[in-house]
Amino acid sequence: MPIPFFPVSRRLRCLHHGLALLCLGAAVSACGGGGGADAPATPVVPAPAPAVPANPQTPAPGNGVYGDLRGAALGVGASLHGALPFPASNAWNTDVSAQPVDPNSDALIASIGLDRGLHPDFGAGLYEGQPIGIPYMVVAGTQARVAVQFTDYASESDPGPYPFPPNAPIEGGPGSTGDRHVIVIDRDNHRLYETANSYPQPDGSWRASGGAVFHLDSNNVRPTAQPRWTSADAAGLPIFPGLVRYDEASLGPGGIRHALRFTVGRTRRAYVPPATHWASSNTSPDLPPMGMRVRLKASYAIPAGFSSETRAILTALQTYGMMVADNGSNWYLSGVPDERWNNDRLVSELRQVAGRNFEVVRMDGLVLP
Repeated sequence: MPIPFFPVSRRLRCLHHGLALLCLGAAVSACGGGGGADAPATPVVPAPAPAVPANPQTPAPGNGVYGDLRGAALGVGASLHGALPFPASNAWNTDVSAQPVDPNSDALIASIGLDRGLHPDFGAGLYEGQPIGIPYMVVAGTQARVAVQFTDYASESDPGPYPFPPNAPIEGGPGSTGDRHVIVIDRDNHRLYETANSYPQPDGSWRASGGAVFHLDSNNVRPTAQPRWTSADAAGLPIFPGLVRYDEASLGPGGIRHALRFTVGRTRRAYVPPATHWASSNTSPDLPPMGMRVRLKASYAIPAGFSSETRAILTALQTYGMMVADNGSNWYLSGVPDERWNNDRLVSELRQVAGRNFEVVRMDGLVLP
């Protein structure tokens, strides 16, 4: 009998944001509105010429380079062919396996759940009629730019136009009442565009609660951002770099060469870089701040009988860890929908890895109210 999948409820995540907003009054989070008037008809803007990467490209282990996505395939869920967003020295790509443990690690891990196992918030097929996970699309530098009208968080959004095709995939599908993230990578200009509560309009433009543009070829990942700004994610982080993708996981251990992202049920009103935003009113030092990184302990022996995809995920968690990126269900790991995932194996294997098998990497630069 198949194992129930139970992905995190998009409405639950937004509920956590809503509670934070009620407590903070004017705090900003990744979930929310999406309401407002339709964007006026706007001429399509021609795409700029492809950019030259701002940093020298460093070969990644195996095939591919850091910060140069020109070799990526095109389309929904397209392979990056080994390329990694951002330079090798970026926080997302940093090996943290030897970094010190945070002195408050035990209390922080306990707040998330010592005995609760990991759960994949991604998979194959549908759950309650919706794709399981956060989709993305890769476009060429010639993709036409269109206007995006921002509603709830316009003051903290990067203005358009964005290279969003009319068929850009929406998290949860066109009828979703959840976060409705849209993620588009312009491979030739090394740019990542992310929006939340995203709705295509009849004139080809889009409406979204907020959006951010990230420079994938630079450590100055979002030059326009100000301290304490949100993004399409509650932590102010980019979403795409932290997603588990089948094309990487299927390579087995070592195939995922970057940190991952996950959610927790309660967070602190604080953040640690590279996060830039909090989404909580709780100031307890025993709760995770946004951006907190945990890693799978080196003492955890990854079972040889696990699938190659699960072993790839766990190896990445021992090497690069995963960052708190949003309020949601505890220990839910974010990833991309793909029909090649084996849901039963993912769920049954990851849930055997409990919270007590993790530790918090020392948090430097914690930002408090």
